[in-house]
Amino acid sequence: MLDEKLVHNLIVDYMKEKFAREYKEITINPSGSPDLVLANYGLTLAVVEVETENSITIEKAEKWKAVAEKNKLFLIIPKTARVKATELLWQKGIGDKVAVGTYEIVINMP
Repeated sequence: MLDEKLVHNLIVDYMKEKFAREYKEITINPSGSPDLVLANYGLTLAVVEVETENSITIEKAEKWKAVAEKNKLFLIIPKTARVKATELLWQKGIGDKVAVGTYEIVINMP
């Protein structure tokens, strides 16, 4: 569980840097959902949820649905969990409303 939290936090920090080009106000929410709030001039334009392999559940999909009904949602998931997450999104009727990005950690040794 600690390893997943570390990976989660690493990806959240990375996504903050990635979105900094497009959004002037990026807030990290350390206490929960959503992980990042993306805004310009005080107006929330989108939110980001970063998930790990074990955090993709039907209960989380309910939370995604609630968020997607109010804001544009970027869902960042492990590459290996894309099918699972996509199925949950379509089951909840938000498959066409959520932008899904994937991540994987690759280490190449010489």
